[in-house]
Amino acid sequence: QVEVVQSGGGLVQAGESLRLSCVSSRERYGRKFMGWFRQAPGRQRQFLAAIRWNSGTPDYAAFLQGRFTISRDVAQNTVYLQMNSLKPEDTATYWCADAFLDYGTREALSYGYWGQGTQVTVSS
Repeated sequence: QVEVVQSGGGLVQAGESLRLSCVSSRERYGRKFMGWFRQAPGRQRQFLAAIRWNSGTPDYAAFLQGRFTISRDVAQNTVYLQMNSLKPEDTATYWCADAFLDYGTREALSYGYWGQGTQVTVSS
């Protein structure tokens, strides 16, 4: 059984930084990419970023405006999301996901394995 385990998150003040981590128990062979999504209460799930596993090519949602950076450790099957200059509107539950299909990095259907979710709360 594949497990995707997230760590990081918590409560920070506006302007501070956090780093989320996510490790997948599935072997990297066949992995297309890993990505991050979030959902705030009363809002739809948003794509944030993804990274193609073989090339390391990232894809970011435009609204992030360079504040978040995705990276990966291929050997450790781990993806990171460095979040800088956090704002109260970044408050949400954050999920990482592992994709072995490719309907596009922003398409949730690509992702067959999801982490447990982690809360990020940014106070003003």
